[in-house]
Amino acid sequence: MTTVRPNSQIPEEPVGAGSGTRRQTLTSRGSGSGFHMRRFIMEPGGGMPRHTNLVEHQQYVLRGRARIGIGDQTFQVSAGDVVHIPGGVPHWYRSEGDEPFEFLCVVPDDEDRIELLE
Repeated sequence: MTTVRPNSQIPEEPVGAGSGTRRQTLTSRGSGSGFHMRRFIMEPGGGMPRHTNLVEHQQYVLRGRARIGIGDQTFQVSAGDVVHIPGGVPHWYRSEGDEPFEFLCVVPDDEDRIELLE
C-alpha cells in the first residue's frame, strides 16, 4: 500500500521521559511496512536520559548537533550523520548548540520495551 502524509497532518507530541523533546510518529507499528519511523526534535539543552530498548535503532540526523552516549562510548553527531544503536544497548542524547537537534529514527516493527536507567 502506498501512502503519502503531509507533515502538517502529523502531530508533534512531547516525549514524557525527555527534556525539551518532541516526537512525530511518521509510520506506526502495525502499518504493514515492517518498520516504525519517527522524527525526534530536541530543543537546545534538551535530550533523553540513559535508557534501553529491545529493538535496534537506525537514525539519520536532519539538523543540529548533539552528544550521544551508546554503551560506554560518547559521540558528537550533526546533520548528515548516521547512527546505529543495537537492541538492548544503553543510550542517551543531549542537544547542543543554538538550534534544535532533529533526527529520523527507524526501528523494526517488533515488540519494544523502554527501560529508563537513570
